[in-house]
Amino acid sequence: MVGELRYREFRVPLGPGLHAYPDELIRQRVGPDGHPEYQIRWLVLRRGEDGEGGPGQVDCKAEHILLWMSDDEIYANCHKMLGEDGQVIGPSQESAVEAGTLDKSVLEEMETDVKSLIQRALRQLEECVGTVPPAPLLHTVHVLSAYASIEPLTGVFKDPRVLDLLMHMLSSPDYQIRWSAGRMIQALSSHDAGTRTHILLSLSQQEAVEKHLDFDSRCALLALFAQATLAEHPMSFEGIQLPQVPGRLLFSLVKRYLHATFLLDQLNSSTQESGAPAELSEEKGRLDLEFSMAMGTLISELVQAVHWDYTSSRPGSSARSPCSIFQPQAADASRGLPLSQVRHSFRRRSRRFRPRTEFASGNTYALYVRDVLQPGMRVRMLDDYEEISAGDEGEFRQSNSGVPPAQVWWESTGRTYWVHWHMLEILGFEEDNEDLMEAADHQGAVVSGVLNGVLPSWRWKPMTELYAVPYVLPEDEDPEESAHLSQAEWWELLFFIRKLDGADHQEVLQMLQENLDGEHVLDDEILSELAVPVELACNLLEALPQRLDDSALRDLLNCRVYRKYSPKAPAGQLAYPPLLQAQAQEDATRAEEEEPRSQRPGTALEYLAEDLGPAGQLLVDLEKALGCTGPQDGEVRPCLLQLQRQPQPFLALLRSLDTPAGKALHLAALRILVQLVDFPEALLLPWHEALDACVACLKSPSTDYEVLQELIVFLHRLTSGSRDYAVVLNQLGAQDAISKALEKHPGKLKSVPELRDALSKCEKHTHLYWSLTTNILGGCIQMVLGQIEDHRRTHHPINIPFFDVFLRYLCQGSSVDVKEDKCWEKVEVSSNPHRASKLTDRNPKTYWESSGSTGSHHITLHMRQGVCVRLLTLLVAREDASYMPALVAVYGGNTTSSLNTELNSVNVMPCASRVTLLENLTHFWPILQIRIRRCQQGGIDTRIRGVEVLGPKPTFWPAFREQLCRHTRLFYMVRAQAWSQDIAEDRRSLLHLSSRLNGALRHEQNFADRFLPDEEAARALGKTCWEALVSPLVQNITSPDEDGVSALGWLLNQYLECRESAHNPQSRAAAFSSRVRRLTHLLVHVEPCEPAVAPWPKGGSGSHDWGSTAPRSLPGSILRNLTRCWRAVVEEQVNTFLASHWRDDDFVQRYCERVHNLQKSSSELFGPRATFLLALQSGCAGALLQLPFLRAAHVSEQFARHIDQRIQGTRVGGAQGMETLAQLQRSLEAALVFSGLEVATTFEHYYQHYMADRLLSLGPSWLEGAVLEQIGPCFPNRLPQLMLRSLRTSEELQRQFHVYQLQRLDEELLKLEDTERKLQVGRETGGQEPEREQEEDTRAAATAAIAEDEEEENEDLYYEGVMPKVSVLVLSPRCWPVTSICHTLNPKTCLPSYLRGTLNRYSNFYHKSQTQPAPEGGPHRRLQWTWLGRAELQFGDQTLHVSTVQMWLLLNFNNLKVVSVESLLAHSELPPHLLHRAIGPLTSTRGPLDLQEEDDIPGGVLKIRDDTEEARPRWGSVWLIPPQTYLEAEDEEGRSLEKRRNLLNCLVVRMLKAHGDEGLHIDRLVCLVLEAWQKGPCPPQLLISSLGKGATCSSTDVLSSILHLLGKGTLRRHDSRPQVLSYAVPVTVVEPHTESLSPGSSGPNPPLTFHTLQIRSRGVPYASCTDTLSFSTFR
Repeated sequence: MVGELRYREFRVPLGPGLHAYPDELIRQRVGPDGHPEYQIRWLVLRRGEDGEGGPGQVDCKAEHILLWMSDDEIYANCHKMLGEDGQVIGPSQESAVEAGTLDKSVLEEMETDVKSLIQRALRQLEECVGTVPPAPLLHTVHVLSAYASIEPLTGVFKDPRVLDLLMHMLSSPDYQIRWSAGRMIQALSSHDAGTRTHILLSLSQQEAVEKHLDFDSRCALLALFAQATLAEHPMSFEGIQLPQVPGRLLFSLVKRYLHATFLLDQLNSSTQESGAPAELSEEKGRLDLEFSMAMGTLISELVQAVHWDYTSSRPGSSARSPCSIFQPQAADASRGLPLSQVRHSFRRRSRRFRPRTEFASGNTYALYVRDVLQPGMRVRMLDDYEEISAGDEGEFRQSNSGVPPAQVWWESTGRTYWVHWHMLEILGFEEDNEDLMEAADHQGAVVSGVLNGVLPSWRWKPMTELYAVPYVLPEDEDPEESAHLSQAEWWELLFFIRKLDGADHQEVLQMLQENLDGEHVLDDEILSELAVPVELACNLLEALPQRLDDSALRDLLNCRVYRKYSPKAPAGQLAYPPLLQAQAQEDATRAEEEEPRSQRPGTALEYLAEDLGPAGQLLVDLEKALGCTGPQDGEVRPCLLQLQRQPQPFLALLRSLDTPAGKALHLAALRILVQLVDFPEALLLPWHEALDACVACLKSPSTDYEVLQELIVFLHRLTSGSRDYAVVLNQLGAQDAISKALEKHPGKLKSVPELRDALSKCEKHTHLYWSLTTNILGGCIQMVLGQIEDHRRTHHPINIPFFDVFLRYLCQGSSVDVKEDKCWEKVEVSSNPHRASKLTDRNPKTYWESSGSTGSHHITLHMRQGVCVRLLTLLVAREDASYMPALVAVYGGNTTSSLNTELNSVNVMPCASRVTLLENLTHFWPILQIRIRRCQQGGIDTRIRGVEVLGPKPTFWPAFREQLCRHTRLFYMVRAQAWSQDIAEDRRSLLHLSSRLNGALRHEQNFADRFLPDEEAARALGKTCWEALVSPLVQNITSPDEDGVSALGWLLNQYLECRESAHNPQSRAAAFSSRVRRLTHLLVHVEPCEPAVAPWPKGGSGSHDWGSTAPRSLPGSILRNLTRCWRAVVEEQVNTFLASHWRDDDFVQRYCERVHNLQKSSSELFGPRATFLLALQSGCAGALLQLPFLRAAHVSEQFARHIDQRIQGTRVGGAQGMETLAQLQRSLEAALVFSGLEVATTFEHYYQHYMADRLLSLGPSWLEGAVLEQIGPCFPNRLPQLMLRSLRTSEELQRQFHVYQLQRLDEELLKLEDTERKLQVGRETGGQEPEREQEEDTRAAATAAIAEDEEEENEDLYYEGVMPKVSVLVLSPRCWPVTSICHTLNPKTCLPSYLRGTLNRYSNFYHKSQTQPAPEGGPHRRLQWTWLGRAELQFGDQTLHVSTVQMWLLLNFNNLKVVSVESLLAHSELPPHLLHRAIGPLTSTRGPLDLQEEDDIPGGVLKIRDDTEEARPRWGSVWLIPPQTYLEAEDEEGRSLEKRRNLLNCLVVRMLKAHGDEGLHIDRLVCLVLEAWQKGPCPPQLLISSLGKGATCSSTDVLSSILHLLGKGTLRRHDSRPQVLSYAVPVTVVEPHTESLSPGSSGPNPPLTFHTLQIRSRGVPYASCTDTLSFSTFR
């Protein structure tokens, strides 16, 4: 199942070591479909570091997630909450039972006492106004607190008089009364969340409550709220700089938050009430509207309180492109990019491993390969090395300390071979290679798309994109609905209408009434259900800005409805001057060319005002108003009111204290600020937003004394006016800054003790403010997540105003940089720590100088939590000469003791001043260390002028991503479990899974397009949804049941069965097939093509990515499960076919057709993905592995026979030849599955026989090499490839022999010329007679010498006819199956003289060509002529194509008219079946001979056929070569192969049994088996003769046997060392007959080299001039 059961309960994995566990049923409601829904509290548990459950599990801060679930989901996930009848047990009613235990009369008496005590406390409180509270009042309050702790009396304390009493007590100046009020509120709020919310909400909603509460009372109420909500939403914002929110804003946020939570509680409880459906619907609609408006108000104030409205970019500036959020980002990342960027991005994606060209030396590259390469990875050979060629690919197996160190299984040789590290190129695992191949195809599509100006797409996807992303297809839009605002848009607009007061509100309602024809009187109920036309909305948006205040107007400009329907302002005229005029004029001013500041007269404040544009005039006016003698309130207050509306100039003035603007500006600003705090209106300005500039000014060592003194006076007066700002200063670390200032100016600063006392008194409230900010943010995030979950479940639109704004701010990335001290916590140096401050003083004239040995200098930066470095720069100076660094390295780690990861190494040029060390890190390193490895000119110590760090500002996105992904994962894993339960109960429901998944994915896609403009957030949501929903479902539907069949496997089998009948679009089969295709394409359209992640250093933890809390390989696991299921389906289909049709004559053709149909089905279901095509081949291989040996041998023989027939059929040419070629191609594709299987050995055996017969009878062709190139991996011994290679060697020998013959001829002619010259000289010197005698003697001697020395070789020198052309093929028994198919030929007795001489000369030539001497004592290679080969004879006008045996037989008729078969057998010593096989075609209707039976002559006689007897072809070519003979796998030869396999099995098992559990390395096992085969007992003699190789056995045969035993389970691999094999279970192995393996001879037989010949002639000679036809050999 998708999760894990613990105590019969379902646990959902939420992240690394985190699980969610259903704990309690909270409440019940009626869902939108009328069925009940239950709210379940899921506890979040964390596992121990050991990853085990039990004691290692601890409560994770009592975290929990509230989730609404249906009956089906409860049944599938929460068994504990089901009763004995299977029904859900309702919420607990324990509180009601407790209430019933009290007597009614007693309860009434206690209620009367409480009312009287409340009345008495109010009276006593009024009497003691302005005096010390009397003891009776305190006693009365104490008794009321005791009564408040009794839960049945909670209703009495909801009396409005209790709220009045609490308000009076909270606003009392006496501390004891306020403390007593807090005790009573604590007692009231301790019962349940509803009562606590009611009390807090009632107190906070009192009119002008802020006026009645002072700082202490407000803090007491805030503390109560913080305590009450502490455990509700425990979110961690560690590493995030939370905004500094003063108490006044916090209290307002608390009020908004309480109101929203109260309405949400009522909304969830309204469906439980009984009543008429219409009334319930009306009440729910009202609560829904009120809750949406309350949430909109809360979001609006929260956005302003945390400064998002100022610091964030303008809305809509970074819109996300509408693409699938579930597919990997790389699939769409290059859309719209320039071509160069597209190529660059894909180049980075495709290079998962670094090539050799990126390394400076081969040794460095070898070390990289050694460290990265893992067993099972694919590699490619870069250089030629012994038997392995460059470009060969294989799989890395293991390594050791030997030379060469790397063992790879090579596809080209079919075995392992050891090579060196630097010779290998890493390709990755099989799945990674497939991704990279498809990425490369996609790259071509992208580049082509960019060049053609169209959007790129995956090349295999249909144009309609239905199979690719069906959930992105736009839904049909109703024209009537498009003309009106949606409900969410209207409610967002209604939010601003409700913001209007009095006349403005009535005016807008009147506008609505007029445009809606006045059908109804508009009230809140009708307003919420209005269908507002777009035109009316535009009119309202045009009228609203003039009626809204600045805060509401800012919200309006940021909302979605305004951005979509806002009217356009006329050219040159601003639409809304109150807020936009300053910004517009500021942009215009910045666009103008500025005059240099040094040439403009004015004060420093005027310069600042000028930089601010027109808005800066407010500062000038404020300075003038405050500079007058005795500032006039009438002049200052208008400026303050204007600053409240436009606070940018005020914030700029305050932030100028943290700028190097100079002493004059700082003093001018402080003089204004000191006078400003005396006005009550000034305390309403946003001081908290820029107080960090004041603290920075305090900390700065360069701050002037006078400025520092004025600053302290200002801060003292500010904290005296409002203690809230004292809390803010504490949060900013003002006390440490003051201590540093005192260290610099001890005893000289005034007002420092008073300021420190004010800060110390408010220090206890610092944590309270931080907790409140955290709780409010966490609560808002939880409510937002709850709305998202409710939106998922009900599919109702989210109508909350600013919902997208809030999500946009939560999801936005880091757009603000943080420098220096805000990035790190502290800086440490290796030596001279007292000068470490010079690194961060921003002064290039100062420096830190080290002291120590060369290479020992370093600077250590302790980074702040979560800060990823964008830029790390080192400042140096060339005047430092030998002190200047030359080589700098940066290391990262989690602690100072684990700095072992080198991040970068930089060579520093002598002329450099700024050295960039790091850029754009994506991983957070807690510790960074800069190490100076070497100095210029061989220096020892170093000088560093400074260190600069630029980092991103921490945002809320990591925390929100964690919660968003947790809630999403829990929701969809629960749903996946419920859907899996339905499928397990009824497999037919799998047909509806496509529509279910498509609906869920489309919902998430639409939600992301609507609310998540940030690309990273959308991708995180899509990935989490996919992993939580699709991955568990795929795991469940692909897991086999008790019968061994999975649900998806059953569905795919049904699809294959009805595939042929699905061509009719009106049939049920077509509809069924369509659903299956949509489901499978939806499941596989998201593919894992993410870039590889570099391995973390050992011991490193890193930061968790909650967007991907599931295992990293989940998309890959989806594909693995699907391919495994498809493999099982294919295996079942092929098994059924083999069991039924393996004996059919057309078996191969039908098998190829079945495989072709499966390939088409795979493409239909999953697209042309290599993964599923490989699964198909694996399924076919699995079916073949289950066949018995003889049946598998029969299948392999049928394939070899079929390929042989098709290769011969392609010689026909024309349309028939093309059709035969297509059939050959299909059969080759189907035969590829033999690669790597045991059956490949038998397939090679039969293919070798048929190929040898084909090559010798028909000759080689280009098709032979093309076939071997395609199915070469199917031959483990590569014997067919060696056969073709031997043919090429023979051709080269034939060319050399031709040159040799010419050389011999030239030598003979030269000898004759020498002889004639000697005779001529003799005649001239002697007499006539002596000369004649001498000439005769010389001729006789020469003739005798020639006859004696070269009689055999020159037999044909005096042949008067035209010499035939003879070609000799040298066949090696190592690769040619000559032992079983050839017979020796004696040229002296069987061939004419003109052929014997050529053969003799070739024998001499071959003997001389063997330049390498034979081993000492070993035999020389010798030639043995065979009857194999072919010839062309001229018979009249006919050209007869015959074999060598037929040529010899026909040449006999040149001398004889009748030849008996008996004499031919005696003369040739050929077996009778071979001679009769040659006679058959010659005596056929196309042949030239007749076979006549004679009584006295056994076998009959042969004679030349008379032309008058029977019509036959008289000219042209006649093909008489005997047809191919095929073997039978079931005959003795097949059984001999089985016996050899069984003998090898026995040897392997015996070896492993002898070594016990330790096992043997596979290479060692192969060596031992081969050694035992040579020394031990051998197979029977019949086995030796049938194999044709004697008693030989290769390593490939042993590996094939090992593979067979592994598949049967007889052997097993060690878990930690897969290359080590051991014996697993007993197995019955058939022992062959026990005959001696060693031959009977004492020594080894000399190796034989078999030869055949091709005979050609240059003309057509006739043996006689008679009319009798004769046979003339010319080939």
